[in-house]
Amino acid sequence: MSGKTLKEIQVEVDEYISQFKEGYFKPLSMLARMTEEVGELAREVNHLYGEKPKKPGEQENTIANELGDIIFIVTCFANSLGIDLERAFNEVMDKYKTRDANRWTRKEHVNIMDRGETSS
Repeated sequence: MSGKTLKEIQVEVDEYISQFKEGYFKPLSMLARMTEEVGELAREVNHLYGEKPKKPGEQENTIANELGDIIFIVTCFANSLGIDLERAFNEVMDKYKTRDANRWTRKEHVNIMDRGETSS
């Protein structure tokens, strides 16, 4: 299924984790896992855009796969703490839209009328 909402992702992850007796890891373990996954993302970015080539025979991973791992562990972390990711995301976007409303140079929207073009 594609185009899942954050809520649907949280439910899917919870259903997956719920089948195991161990359940979710404790918050400190989860933070360590998240740090590990961010490190793996950094490694892939460094291989693709930095000066550190992969070792011969080293497994191919993709940035997309590493981002997927991060989404999974962030979802596990949120679920274990009872955090609604959609609500958290919406609150953060509101913060950025307010706090940074005039921080960056906005792109100009090109309107055909602004270019002096006329229709015949």
